[in-house]
Amino acid sequence: MRRLLWPPSDRVRNRSYLRDRLVALPLLAVVAFTTLGWAYADVRDDSAYIRTQLAPALGDLADARISLRIAQREAEVSLDAGDAVELSGLGPRYAARTGAAAQDIARLSRGGAFTEAQRQELDVVSGLIDGYEEWIAWARTNVGNPSLRRAGLAYAQSMLCSDATAEPVTDRHAPYPPCGAARGNDATTVVDRIAALEGDLHDRLAERAAPGPGVLTAVAVSLLSFTLLSVGLWRTLVFLRRRMRIRVSVPLVAAALPLLLVPWAVADGVRAWQAQRDAVPYARVLAKEASPAVEIVLDEDPLAAPAPTAIRPATARMERTVALGRFGDIGSLADWAAPAGLVVGGVLAGALHVYRREYLVVGRGGGT
Repeated sequence: MRRLLWPPSDRVRNRSYLRDRLVALPLLAVVAFTTLGWAYADVRDDSAYIRTQLAPALGDLADARISLRIAQREAEVSLDAGDAVELSGLGPRYAARTGAAAQDIARLSRGGAFTEAQRQELDVVSGLIDGYEEWIAWARTNVGNPSLRRAGLAYAQSMLCSDATAEPVTDRHAPYPPCGAARGNDATTVVDRIAALEGDLHDRLAERAAPGPGVLTAVAVSLLSFTLLSVGLWRTLVFLRRRMRIRVSVPLVAAALPLLLVPWAVADGVRAWQAQRDAVPYARVLAKEASPAVEIVLDEDPLAAPAPTAIRPATARMERTVALGRFGDIGSLADWAAPAGLVVGGVLAGALHVYRREYLVVGRGGGT
């Protein structure tokens, strides 16, 4: 390493110096570009996964959870009308919200955000939603009998929430009671299961947004290698000018040009990582602050300015935050990093081999 950072002393033989550079510089180029490409690809893959998989999945889970609670309230209000519900039905909002929840779960099952075990859990949730709708239909069939109607509504509510103790209400704008307090093995209701899936995605988001030990190690190795390579190239150019009277080595200068992209790639990777961290609060909004009351306002007035805690705007901001975490369209840099390292290493090896051979030919008569 000392020979890379300092110029050769008078006691260092020229042929030894060139031989060391012939081995060290190409190896450093390959290691530096390969590790940089791997770390950069890992960060960019995390950004793409968060934007295209995790963010939409978190939005769909929140939408399914809130939609079912709105549907329950709509069913309670509609069934309170008694026999009139047989003519008017449960209302378009109930059908729209139960349909939206079913579509959300189906879309999640087809997506790539979940493992096989989690997709099986989504199938269970889908089955529970079907069962929930059957109990609401049973309550509607028995709407003329208050006791049976309330029993059907209560059982449907118990399928949604663990702490389903509230009486049916007649005002769709009344405050919503707590829902989904159970966790672990006690999480058997739809909301509990959806909340558990949201928790799994939050853990995965936090894991993806944090640089892992592999990335940190690759970055450290890459930066050290690039530092040694840059200083080594500069010292080699100085050596060629002083010892071999080569004013400018075109191959070595050409091999140094790809190094100009390294600061840009590092800055872009850091910005992408920061954008991933900035996306985490939006996930908390979707899980903790999204509410039926906010979504009902948007149902009644789609042109109203959405609240910061509205599901779709929060999801869109989360996706946009991650998408904007880059300086330019250089995502393909990771694919070219390792080949670029091989090319740079080959150019360096070829040029230094030629210089060493020329020196040996000239120096046979007594050179050092």
